[in-house]
Amino acid sequence: MEWNARKLLELSSGYWAGCAVQAAVRLDIFTVLAAGAQDEGELARTLACDRRGFAMLITALVALRLLERRANGKIAAPAEVLALLSRNSPDYLGFIIQHHAHLMPGWAKLAEAVREGKPTRADSASHTDSEAEREAFLLGMFNIARLQAEKVAEALDLSGCKRLIDVGGGPGTYAVYFCKKNPSLRATIFDLPTTEPFAKKIVARYGLAERIDFAGGDFLGDTLPKGQDVAWLSQVLHGETVDDAAKLLKNAAACLVPGGLLCVQEFVLDDDRGGPAHAALFALNMLIGTPGGQTYTAQELAVMMQAAGAVETWVLDVALPQSCQVLVGRMGGRV
Repeated sequence: MEWNARKLLELSSGYWAGCAVQAAVRLDIFTVLAAGAQDEGELARTLACDRRGFAMLITALVALRLLERRANGKIAAPAEVLALLSRNSPDYLGFIIQHHAHLMPGWAKLAEAVREGKPTRADSASHTDSEAEREAFLLGMFNIARLQAEKVAEALDLSGCKRLIDVGGGPGTYAVYFCKKNPSLRATIFDLPTTEPFAKKIVARYGLAERIDFAGGDFLGDTLPKGQDVAWLSQVLHGETVDDAAKLLKNAAACLVPGGLLCVQEFVLDDDRGGPAHAALFALNMLIGTPGGQTYTAQELAVMMQAAGAVETWVLDVALPQSCQVLVGRMGGRV
């Protein structure tokens, strides 16, 4: 890529558009517009917004093609936008967008985090005392995982497996899709007790309460339920220090039967650490939000999985977005 002043300035100001989308979601503009086009002034009154500020936001959203002005002057949203941003849509992505908004203050202090080597957010999103932030984080994880969970479940061969534990599984999206794909599989979601209401809600939504249960605890300090055929860890290692990530893998491996599968999904860096951009930037997200989190290369993950007892490891053959990869390790012994 050849850099010039225009490209650099567009990169530096790129958060403007993101903040406009986040504001629109937090104000719930798209949910209201799902009922039909509305007069701009009436829409501002419905949402209890200042008329001048609201007009500016609407203009920005029209410019971003998230909204449109009709010939009669009314404001409407394209159907594909409403499908993703109306709270009443089954494909709603608003929770992860609200989570992004909660991350903004920490990102604004990135230089401080780099200089001092410690987080600029007081609490991680999953441990916060704010119910609204916890909901945005956990259901935001459902928003993201749901986009690729079916593809992962299709690619990962769990035939013959009876028990799966979703370690740090949050709302249990992957447990749901693995059980949908494998009718004889039962699963346990293991996460903090505060996560249980959200997980139960998602499991019930898919009619799987009889096959998926929840166990609350600390995945680093507590013993995980034994006798598992599969341990699934999706996007949890990056939140821990290197030592704790290795400890977590050993803890997960210890709950597996001989020959069981240790499965890790992460945003993975290239072995030369030259990219991809998403994995590299996500490492900075861990810098501002955790005491020792980071992203890893596939080679680094494989070494940690082998240290936990995997006798062979491989990368699952599935194309996923945002630099995601799934590594699978088979434990020693025979089933």
